[in-house]
Amino acid sequence: MSEVTAPAKSASPWTRSNPFPGKLVVNRRLSGPESEKDTRHFEVDLTDWGLSFEVGDSVAVYPTNDPALIDEILHALGAKGNEPVTAAKTQKSFRDALLKDFSITQPTPKFLRAITERAKSSNLLKDLLHASRKEDLERYLWGMEVIDFLSEHPSAKFTPEEFVALLTKLQPRLYSVASSLRAFPEQVHFIVDVIRYESHGRERKGVASTFLAERADKAAVPVYPSSAKHFHLPENPDTPIIMIGPGTGVAPFRAFLQDRQAVGAKGKNWLFFGAQRESCDYAYREDFDRFKRDGILTRLDCAWSRDQAHKIYVQHKMLEHAVEIWKWLEGEGAHFFVCGDARRMAKDVDAALRKIVQEHGGKDVESANEYVEKLKSEKRYKRDVY
Repeated sequence: MSEVTAPAKSASPWTRSNPFPGKLVVNRRLSGPESEKDTRHFEVDLTDWGLSFEVGDSVAVYPTNDPALIDEILHALGAKGNEPVTAAKTQKSFRDALLKDFSITQPTPKFLRAITERAKSSNLLKDLLHASRKEDLERYLWGMEVIDFLSEHPSAKFTPEEFVALLTKLQPRLYSVASSLRAFPEQVHFIVDVIRYESHGRERKGVASTFLAERADKAAVPVYPSSAKHFHLPENPDTPIIMIGPGTGVAPFRAFLQDRQAVGAKGKNWLFFGAQRESCDYAYREDFDRFKRDGILTRLDCAWSRDQAHKIYVQHKMLEHAVEIWKWLEGEGAHFFVCGDARRMAKDVDAALRKIVQEHGGKDVESANEYVEKLKSEKRYKRDVY
């Protein structure tokens, strides 16, 4: 096996509270124009950052807020933006604080209570804030942002200092790395669905995804690594791996394949990828074709949910190849990785895995569940779901 190693860590001035100012060098749309999604590939230059990450880790991106939304908030509050406020334990202008320090989309309970106290007509909201009406409040708030309440209740007045006291801190967003430092020693790659949708007659935008897609070419992209030790490759490079990564959940598996190629790993690699349509949603098709040609990607099975009348997802493809999956797990000691949506996909994949173990391992439900739990305890079944 060739002795290619990731760059050694050296002392670095960068911390979580002082992230490295990366430079966006590639912003490429992966999804076709007819796709329902705007899926993008980003490459951030890390030259001289002196930090490190492993494949399977995430990197935190520290976005800034949308200046157009800040202008709307300032207008609604009757503020100029140059008023001094306290943010990050220092004094800065109101506009700068709204840009970098505070979450300005999601209304906080504190903000909602303040609206009910200061607005002349907010009886409905006052009723919804009762503890017994939590679900009603959630339904009411869906798709609503801070600006909606300021616009709908102009009688609720706040000074800039009062307003920022009602907001929470703007948090970094964690993205699974889609590249290996062994393949790209001075870069980190991400695959991101850019969030844009309409609600209550307004266009809404994901803070970090639209920062990367629309504004990061004109500003630094602050980044800092976040280790996910539970989601690393097997220590033995000869161990086979099965990877389930639909949509942007494919990110760590692109990195895994790059890494295994760089170190000359002999372990077999099987990827299950899923998206809506093969023609316009097949992210990293060229990469996976190349990995197959190079003999790195042993098997690739894709599930296209909208290319036929009935929906086909990755768990259906797993069940289709159940005999082989069981052979890899039981006969060859494969590790099983899942990345992506926690609410539905990860649960469906878990159920499919248990079914495969039960039916092809000749086990009853209880024994099959015990087998899967043992895979987890032996760190052979790893999930990075969100």
